[in-house]
Amino acid sequence: MKYTHTNLSKTDKKMNILVTGGNGQLGTSLRRITADSPNKYIFTDVAELDITDEAAVRAAVERDDIDMIINCAAYTNVDRAEDDAEFCEVLNAKAVGNLARAMAEKGGRLVHVSTDYVFGGNEGNTPRGENEPANPTGVYGLTKLHGEEEVARSGVKAIILRTAWLYSEYGNNFLKTMMRLTAEKPQLNVVFDQAGTPTYAGDLAEAIVDIIDNGKFDGHEGVYHYSNEGVCSWYDFTHRIAEETGTLATCDIQPCHSSEFPSKVVRPSYSVLDKTKYKKIFNRTVPYWTESLKRCLANMEAEK
Repeated sequence: MKYTHTNLSKTDKKMNILVTGGNGQLGTSLRRITADSPNKYIFTDVAELDITDEAAVRAAVERDDIDMIINCAAYTNVDRAEDDAEFCEVLNAKAVGNLARAMAEKGGRLVHVSTDYVFGGNEGNTPRGENEPANPTGVYGLTKLHGEEEVARSGVKAIILRTAWLYSEYGNNFLKTMMRLTAEKPQLNVVFDQAGTPTYAGDLAEAIVDIIDNGKFDGHEGVYHYSNEGVCSWYDFTHRIAEETGTLATCDIQPCHSSEFPSKVVRPSYSVLDKTKYKKIFNRTVPYWTESLKRCLANMEAEK
């Protein structure tokens, strides 16, 4: 994956940028594309920095003279969050406040990644705009909304990027699970009554780096939506995965209702995000989800 950094001249100040959640899908994708960045990206995870410890966050910001934080860290296990609400709130909200206040006090900037789950209970099948009222249905969505509120209260210069259905070459995610299951099982049922857009973490990482390294942050603070283009169900996503990986001939993939997989959480039935604002403000096109899936699979094959 190659990325072009265009706007930072030799006379501009190079920024020290702290990336939290550096070992996750998005953090690892950022690590790949920033190797030749004119800015210095410092990747951390819980072993290096406990972001729930406000004193530790302030110390890290001071020690490394941090100008910006990209927060990729989050509690993302939606089902487990229902039984672990206290820690989910700490990581998805309190820790975000720690990062935001540290940057506000320093006069720095923050990029915070949020989620379509803030709209979990909203009805209708119109793509969700940034100004649509939030209506989370579970602990995960509620705590992520609280994290956004912590950013707003801090007064920090911030860009919040809400995304959805994230997958990548790294870690555990829906793509890798379905690749395994369609290869192992002769028959598979996948829900078709939840619609959204699969989002390749590599594309989201490029969107973030474009904003930072190409000087687009200042003056454009606010909330934006970013996912790949298009709409599908989890069934459609799985069907395309099987097509691309050659398992469709050996695995009978059938659509089913969400009610057939009981869960403590009511998942969003329609979580397509409207990216009009992002595309207009940052003058960027967004890849269609099937094309991004092909690129991700090609990267996985190349890394074998």
